[in-house]
Amino acid sequence: MNTTLFSRWLPAVEQTSIVRKSVLGLAGLAFVGGAVAGPAVAAQAAPEHNRPVSVSQSVLADKDHKGDKDKNDKDKGKKDAKPSRDRLVPRGVQGEQQSIPLSGEQSGNVKAIVKATKKAGLDERAAVIAVGTSLQESKLENLGHLGDRNDHDSLGLFQQRPSSGWGSPDQITDPEYSTIAFLKGLKQVDGWHDLPLTVAAQKVQVSAYPDAYAKWENQAADLVANAWNNS
Repeated sequence: MNTTLFSRWLPAVEQTSIVRKSVLGLAGLAFVGGAVAGPAVAAQAAPEHNRPVSVSQSVLADKDHKGDKDKNDKDKGKKDAKPSRDRLVPRGVQGEQQSIPLSGEQSGNVKAIVKATKKAGLDERAAVIAVGTSLQESKLENLGHLGDRNDHDSLGLFQQRPSSGWGSPDQITDPEYSTIAFLKGLKQVDGWHDLPLTVAAQKVQVSAYPDAYAKWENQAADLVANAWNNS
């Protein structure tokens, strides 16, 4: 063999061997790194929607979900809470109180009064006055003409009279109409919100028995408390 040619060829072989080792070394490191890092390396190459969620992300998601649930429960609690007693009966009840058991129809009329009160833009106190007035006037029954037992031409939940300008018989016997008509009269009473129920009711009804409404205030307050958030 030509010694000069061999001496030129040997460095080239050594250089090639070094390059191969370097490549293999890098490949080995890449393999080891992939085996150790695993999901982290795979996640970098994976599409966004396929990447694994980190523990911290999962904890934050659970925390957010719990926060939403707590807020919803709190809002529901507020919605289900009954009106406070001082909103229903700010001056307390006066005199001896009475109560009567209610039929399904009477309970339905309580809800109708409460719903109409809300529609009129008035609060729980107005509803208590309206329900208490109806308890005295009709025992919460939507009365038609009672013949000989009728008080003149009085009709409906509040025993309003067509001849006195409250409306037609059909209107007065509609619970929503009659309640809103009563509340329109109530709003014309100065300071109605702070008056005892019997005084406020009498200002609207002009009854021959002005103190008769007082005895229904406690039951009216209880009925409104139960119906206010369910009407």
